[in-house]
Amino acid sequence: MDAATLRSVLRAHASGVAVLTAAGPAGPAGVTITSFASLSAEPALVSFALATTSSTWARIADARWYGVHVLSGDQAGLAERFATKGAARFAPPTRWRPGPHGVPLLEGCLARLVCSRHELVRVGDHHLVIASVEHAERGAPGDSLVHLHGALHAVGTAVPAHP
Repeated sequence: MDAATLRSVLRAHASGVAVLTAAGPAGPAGVTITSFASLSAEPALVSFALATTSSTWARIADARWYGVHVLSGDQAGLAERFATKGAARFAPPTRWRPGPHGVPLLEGCLARLVCSRHELVRVGDHHLVIASVEHAERGAPGDSLVHLHGALHAVGTAVPAHP
């Protein structure tokens, strides 16, 4: 299977859009991800993957704490900023503050998690991070942001939060 064909086929699969943040040695680091997934409720584990060639991976490879921010349908600009190489990701208009363990916390997201590294596995051309959820909170209800057919889309309707 060649990589170009696989990427083309998988564009038909809608993926939730999140921003991963961490405190790096050179300051806050972050990147847009579509690989975020819930892994286990007991214990509370999530996962995400970053390419080995990612400039952000180089900045957070030694991080022990991460922030995962589930983006709302109206945060496409934020997703694009954190996906753009060389962008000043944490400069205005990005709203953020330092959180526990120095993790940069973005404002205005549908949901936010603070996680610690549980396990790191090199898989093909990516690093798979399995992380323990230490804190989770929901933001205001709203549409979700998904990546589908190579573009960002708001999808869904505001649904009341369930406990």
